Order: sequence, then structure tokens, then C-alpha cells
Amino acid sequence: MSDQFEVAVSARADVGKGASRRLRRLEKLVPGVVYGGHKDPVSISVISKDIEKALEDEAFYSHILTLNFGDHKEKVVLKDLQRHPAKNAVVHLDFLRVVANEAIKVNIPLHFVNEETCKGVKIGGGMIQHQMTDIEISCLPADIPEFIEVDMADVDVGTIVHLSDLTLPAKVTSVALTLGDDHDLAVASVQAPKGASASADEPASDEASSDE
Repeated sequence: MSDQFEVAVSARADVGKGASRRLRRLEKLVPGVVYGGHKDPVSISVISKDIEKALEDEAFYSHILTLNFGDHKEKVVLKDLQRHPAKNAVVHLDFLRVVANEAIKVNIPLHFVNEETCKGVKIGGGMIQHQMTDIEISCLPADIPEFIEVDMADVDVGTIVHLSDLTLPAKVTSVALTLGDDHDLAVASVQAPKGASASADEPASDEASSDE
């Protein structure tokens, strides 16, 4: 995976809720933390407009990122972010350091393809429903895929696509499926059109079937 994202960050010693509020309100910075990689956590700040711009690219969420501290750089993945419930602005970021020979767990977006030609939609008149928009996978940092494709072409009405139906890249595993078959969750389904629940093979009414 290419290192196409580099983010300028600054280490900060002033921590706590009050300090974070001041960063966001007065300095237009977003607080965050970098952890993992057998090193101590480091509190950081990122320019708000820069991170908001970077987050517009879906690939930012699943790529290995480079944090530029000025005097050194670190490879990380975005592990979590928090947004303001009303303003939707980013209020905190969590970055996980990556180690080349150690597997990590990351959430990867799902790309649903062939929905327009889906059998259950085009022939059956059904409607596609997404139960998931991303999945948690485990792999080495170099093997992180940008997205996982979900092919809906042959999915019929009433059919559910599960995690086990997805084709994952080599060396990539679903975290949920490693927990057992009862974690084989639904990813998408094709729901029958309204009013189609009654079977065409049901017996006629009593009046129509009576021969007395």
C-alpha cells in the first residue's frame, strides 16, 4: 500500500479536557494521541482544517499514514476519531503505530458493486439493504486493503450476504469470523417488495373452493 498520506503533527504536554477545549476553540487544532508500537503514548495536536481535508478521502481511513513531527516521522493507522454530536467537527483522534512484522486490526470500508444489475432487484423487484458499511480485519500493515468488494450481482430476493460470503485478499482475515460461526454476521440483503409476502401457491378462499 502506498504511503500517500502525510500529516503534520505537534507533540503537546498540556493535556486534559480543558486543554483540549482550548486547542479546538482558540488555536483551531484537534487533539489526539499516538500509541502502540512498544512505545509510550504521545499526546499530539493537528491543524483542524488539514485533518478535515484529509478525512474527505475514504482511503485515509484504511491506509498507512505518516505522522510528521518535524524532527522525526512515525507510521500509523487511524484507529478512532470522535466528532462533535451537533457540529460534526472532529474533536479527537487516535493513531496506532504500526510495526512491519506485527498484525494489526483495522476497519476497512465495504464497496458494494453490481447493485444496479442485482438479480433480486432487477428481476425480483426487491430492495438492497446494507447491514454493514465496513468490517474489522486483521493482517500485516503491508497487506491492508483499501476496501473490500461485495458483489451483489447474483443475490436473489430473500438472500442474505454474510461475512463468510466475502472474498478477502490473501493474508487478510475477518476478526469476527475468528470468533466462531455465530459471529458470521449479515453484511447485506435483498428484501422482497412490499405486498409480495403472500405466496401465489396459497389455496383459494373458502368461497372459491367450495363445490357444495
